[in-house]
Amino acid sequence: MILYTAPVMPAPPPLPTANLPLISNAAQLDEACAALGEAPLLALDTEFMRTNTYAPQLCLSQVATRSEVWCVDELASFDSEPLWQSIAASGALCVLHAAKQDLEVIRIRHRIMLPSLFDTQVAAALVGHPPQVGYGNLVKAVLGIELDKAHTRADWARRPLGSELLRYAAEDVIHLPDLHDALAGALSAAGRLDWALEDSRALLDPALYEVRPDEAWRRLAGLPFLAPEAQVRARRLAAWRETLAASRDRPRQWILSDKSILDIARRAPESLAALADCEEIAPGTVRHKGQAILAELAAAGSDDGIPPLTPDPPDQAEVKRLAKVVSGIAAELGIAPELLATRRDLIALLRGERAGRPLAGWRREVVGDALVSAL
Repeated sequence: MILYTAPVMPAPPPLPTANLPLISNAAQLDEACAALGEAPLLALDTEFMRTNTYAPQLCLSQVATRSEVWCVDELASFDSEPLWQSIAASGALCVLHAAKQDLEVIRIRHRIMLPSLFDTQVAAALVGHPPQVGYGNLVKAVLGIELDKAHTRADWARRPLGSELLRYAAEDVIHLPDLHDALAGALSAAGRLDWALEDSRALLDPALYEVRPDEAWRRLAGLPFLAPEAQVRARRLAAWRETLAASRDRPRQWILSDKSILDIARRAPESLAALADCEEIAPGTVRHKGQAILAELAAAGSDDGIPPLTPDPPDQAEVKRLAKVVSGIAAELGIAPELLATRRDLIALLRGERAGRPLAGWRREVVGDALVSAL
């Protein structure tokens, strides 16, 4: 159930994008920073590549106020830092769509975190749109504007960037102020604006974007299905892979796939020949990294102090019972149940954890107390 079918205010004409200039030197950037001025709202987006690297490569940044739009060439031989320092120091509300990846790449490249955030994807879900609604679909649903998504998979690292690509990039920010107005109005009418601001603000936690090697094992989806000693080996291999991938700036899966880590941890090979028999491990990996992998396995021991994971929740019937509680409340609100609590959240509750998302912030009153009572 979507709580509105039209924007709160008529959308003004879109900002012009014909012959949009690409900011590629310090003088142009200074002009843009001055033009940003005291704008109370800034719309932001980034274009980046991460197919061949460990860290995302920021290629283009787009910034818009309600009246102007700029595209900044992040690969040009000038320092774009003043722009981001200006944004970080501003009191502007920063509006992004599905902001997490953008925040990650901005933090990695410029070492800043935005001063505030209104995530239009987060906001839209709280008034009945699908939780992962795309920008184009949301613009069409809320503003009635059909966007050209022909360049969704463009190579943003190629230069020069043609006018068609720049127009496409600019479209990703010029509608954000109007989306903000429409969604904020609908949220206010429903008494949920604070929910959206709280969930958006949570994305500004720097800890979300700091990858520690000793926490890398949390990415291994199949870990609970291993025996406890094999889990110890998998965690050590995940930390080794993370460190190596970061030092070489190569994707994790290029170093060793998740499936390979799990299989090596399960088999615990003690020779290069046995290692070569493991799943998805390339001969070159065995030749060049085999001894290092065997050394990590030998050093893993049988217990690293982390409680082993188990694949099954305490009681499947109890999970279903709690899920019904969540679904009932979500239906009354007209939103997706996973916005209130995921299956993983419910399993954590049944295991006695009381610091999870359903028991924090606005969710505590909306669904958390009911779940605690149901327990």
